[in-house]
Amino acid sequence: MSEQPLTYDWVAGKPKDVPADKLPPKEYMKGNLHIVDLSKCVDPYTESRRCNLWRFNTGGDVPDFHTNVDIGSHLGTHCECPYHHDSNWPSVAELPLDQFMGRGIYCVLDLPEDHQITAADLEAAIGDRVQPGDTVILDSPHKIPPFTSLTGGPTDHRLQVGAEMAQWLADRKVQCVGFGDGVAIEGDVRNVKPFHDILMAQNCTFLEVLCNLELLKTDTFFISYAPMNIIGLDSCPTRVYAIEGLPGFTR
Repeated sequence: MSEQPLTYDWVAGKPKDVPADKLPPKEYMKGNLHIVDLSKCVDPYTESRRCNLWRFNTGGDVPDFHTNVDIGSHLGTHCECPYHHDSNWPSVAELPLDQFMGRGIYCVLDLPEDHQITAADLEAAIGDRVQPGDTVILDSPHKIPPFTSLTGGPTDHRLQVGAEMAQWLADRKVQCVGFGDGVAIEGDVRNVKPFHDILMAQNCTFLEVLCNLELLKTDTFFISYAPMNIIGLDSCPTRVYAIEGLPGFTR
């Protein structure tokens, strides 16, 4: 007697909806350590970028479920790797694990609206603090939700990136640059492209875009943001978190 083929009870698209007030908290205490979730929670029902889930019963004796995940690599808070800008540069799996963790430095740049960040701005704000291998997170008071209809609109006055600030960060051999909602990383291509190219040429990664930064109690901490270990992946949605209070990861 031949076996019957498996049948799949498909639930297409967005199978589960969870109210925001039912999600886990954004900060925790573990003993003396303060932990902050810095990644945006992606809701498939409201996400503007590609995000679909197909959940199905595997059809065996044990009623377990699998989910096929259909998402874009730049969904939610994501870690961009050099392969994003050059096919000869490393994808996610080609970077070592310690590339995705280390000392984080958070800096809110109180500069005028629409200002293009300069080397002098960074030197004045964090020039005495940045060390090789740091992850530098930049923000400003001029916030809008990125990657939405507000991007580039009349209320978008975020600070702008450019080649000069990229070279300053590259010279200090930072391993990652992160952004809050107050810095634009999708503005004028004449500024955005060299910013990516200068830093990614030395295997620097980017974290776009972080949240809950206001919950940090210090400006120096341990940070981790390991993306999925997939060859050929240019970027990956990432659970980013900061741990405050670890010895050796303070100002």
